[in-house]
Amino acid sequence: MYKTHFLLSHRVDLCGVGAPPMLAQAMTLRQLTYFLAVAEEQSITRAASRLHVAQPSLSQQIRSLERELGGELIERLARSVRLTALGRELEPHARDVVLAAERARKAVAAALATETGELEIATVRSIAVGMLPSSLTRWRAAHPSTTVRLHEFSHRAVLEDRVRSGLADLAIGPLPQHWDGVIADLGWEEFVVVLQAGDPAGNEPGPLRLEVLSDRRWVLFEPQHGLNDFVTFACAAAGFTPIAAVQTSQVEAAARLAAAGLGPAIVPANAVPSDLEAVVLPLDPPVGRQLTAYARHAFSPLAKAYLECLSQEDWNPRPERSLIVP
Repeated sequence: MYKTHFLLSHRVDLCGVGAPPMLAQAMTLRQLTYFLAVAEEQSITRAASRLHVAQPSLSQQIRSLERELGGELIERLARSVRLTALGRELEPHARDVVLAAERARKAVAAALATETGELEIATVRSIAVGMLPSSLTRWRAAHPSTTVRLHEFSHRAVLEDRVRSGLADLAIGPLPQHWDGVIADLGWEEFVVVLQAGDPAGNEPGPLRLEVLSDRRWVLFEPQHGLNDFVTFACAAAGFTPIAAVQTSQVEAAARLAAAGLGPAIVPANAVPSDLEAVVLPLDPPVGRQLTAYARHAFSPLAKAYLECLSQEDWNPRPERSLIVP
């Protein structure tokens, strides 16, 4: 149904949409909307019901439009109506005007949403801690009247299921699997090993090979945490299965427990606390994951605006010889 709440009292010049000279008259958007409804329903009664207006009011608007144009637009039959030659001439131009008004309404609503709406972001907890704060700071500076709601999940599979069901304007996470919606590539998220200050493994120059730590007991994540799969995969690629000294559900806690000497931990480089007194080493080969923004269908206006903030991050390309963890 054509929406009638946008500028209904404004006058419309059909010359602006290519109307013939005989139709170069001023008329209201309401009149054109009512006319199209009658043309489509072929009944004044059904058109009035569809538009939720009284039938006499609709008939009055049609007659007013006919007087303005100088001829009948509809032929009133016993149980229906049909367009006259003049009505058929008007119909495509009226449709152009009504659709243009609707596009204008949607554009204004979208612009207002980026200034006063609520942005919903779904992500995994490690990304919420390490990567989102700086982009959200830029968002707040650019859109101070909006609110942000974060939906955080412990595992990427849960994140993908929830976004697939319609949650949030967009998701930030690893490249989703078997995804039919829109995806925007962001960049490479590198992972590092955290060790206690003074650990002998930190004495060697350059990145660390994970197999050097194969005989250690590790700070690992709880089984339901998405990074548990990540660490297990990375260690398996290095030829061993890590044995837990302690398990946690928090990324920052993993880094601090490793710094306290409870065992090495693998965490995102951007999630290492700035005040941490520890040995933080890159890996050889580099270990990480490709991050993306994605949504169920198309990105909403709010999501597109937030992607602009994300694009200002210092994203790194995937290094050569890197191990990308699915």
